[in-house]
Amino acid sequence: MCKIGILLLDRDFEHDVYELIKAFYPEGDIHSLYEKDEEEYDIFFTVERDEKDFIIRYETKDKKGAARAAVITGADLKEESSEAKKPEDGAQESPKIMDAHELRKANKDGLKYVLYNVLVKLTGRTLPWGNLTGIRPAKLAMGMIESGMKNTEIAQVMRDHYLVSAKKTALAITIANRERALLQDIDYEHGYSLYVGIPFCPSICLYCSFSSYPLKIWHKRVDEYLDALCLEIRETAKMMKNYKLDTIYIGGGTPTTLESDQLRRLLDQLGESFGFDGLVEFTIEAGRPDSITREKLEAIREYPVTRISVNPQTMNQKTLEIIGRRHTVAQTIEAFQLARELDYNNINMDLIVGLPGEDISMVRNTLDKIKELSPDSLTVHSLAVKRAARLNMFRDKYQEMTFENNQEIMDLTQQTAYSMEMGPYYLYRQKNMKGNFENVGYAKVDKAGIYNILIMEEKQPIIALGAGGSSKLVFDHGKRIERVENVKDVTSYIARIDEMIERKRTGIGTWL
Repeated sequence: MCKIGILLLDRDFEHDVYELIKAFYPEGDIHSLYEKDEEEYDIFFTVERDEKDFIIRYETKDKKGAARAAVITGADLKEESSEAKKPEDGAQESPKIMDAHELRKANKDGLKYVLYNVLVKLTGRTLPWGNLTGIRPAKLAMGMIESGMKNTEIAQVMRDHYLVSAKKTALAITIANRERALLQDIDYEHGYSLYVGIPFCPSICLYCSFSSYPLKIWHKRVDEYLDALCLEIRETAKMMKNYKLDTIYIGGGTPTTLESDQLRRLLDQLGESFGFDGLVEFTIEAGRPDSITREKLEAIREYPVTRISVNPQTMNQKTLEIIGRRHTVAQTIEAFQLARELDYNNINMDLIVGLPGEDISMVRNTLDKIKELSPDSLTVHSLAVKRAARLNMFRDKYQEMTFENNQEIMDLTQQTAYSMEMGPYYLYRQKNMKGNFENVGYAKVDKAGIYNILIMEEKQPIIALGAGGSSKLVFDHGKRIERVENVKDVTSYIARIDEMIERKRTGIGTWL
């Protein structure tokens, strides 16, 4: 494992520097330092600042050099290296973009531009998303569209300023344009969306880092959890009574770990408190096939739910067993067909690429089986292993596993989606994604998930209820986002529900 040190004599953009280096060295042992230590490193970076420039110095066992980015404009790239100077290392002016007058953003962009070029030189490779480290590349494109820029101008900025590949540039612009069309009737000023979290699951997947609780252990406390959740629903509805509810998303965890009578209780409370009139979309993540039954789907069908999700993640039985999903491929097919039988006409399916042991032939098998079912939308996730996932916490146990994701696999998922008459409609990225790729939602015409777009574009408030819920309040047309967090632990959420409600009341009070 490559040991990397980053000495941060200027800490303004510490997070951005770390994340970009991590993207090039995903398996690296990276240490952020504020003063020099006595450790030995395979690669050592120093980030500092003088009156005119940010300076990035780098040193390996056989080379060293430095690069500069001019403070304020971020437009000047100079290379001072022990190696022979190449023509492309000369000064380069970054194009002006919509936020060019914001000092911090200009400085950050300039620093990342130079650091990216240093990392390309050290590794001999580029990244598909260039120097972008954020999770919302389509939001960047959307902002430029809204500022009046043409697609060709946006593409030039994405390629030249952020060094994004032509393929990913086209994807981001395509999605941003579709998102804009889908959101044209949403009232950002007077509308909001609601997320309701059910944190229980039949079992915990190997890669999962969400606040999920195995039902086998927690089943006796589900009703107690619903007591607290229903109280939060009632009180939050009072806070939002003068605003229009546009979308509801019930996620988790696995919402269908609730029994049919518990689902009715939850949905009745939502209807009584918020009302369902005027909803643009109402999604329930049915999720795991082993939790879906006819009785539960019939219960959900009694309410104006417009969209559900049946999530196989893979259609390879061996992989399901490895990742701890205790259901069969046959159960996935049965759950999907049952939903169709009950007249659900907007069904999403999720899959994950980069799962342990899966190569392109296994991904193709999954896609072929999904195509036979013909869902209305398909969400393709690139595996991202977070710190709290078992796969990361017990990495020694799983070190023999192979994880494969590449552009060929991503292209295959896109081609399959297109063959099902789906187009891309939303996009986001996560830390630690295999191959530094992305998650993409594809959907047929009129089947896109509006909530998914709203949470990515941060255009209106998302009010989140339940354990682990993170409400996002939007200020100044998206220029500032404030969060109101619920505790993640179910026991604490139940015990401290009055405090969670008061947090929400205080946070929403600053937004109203």
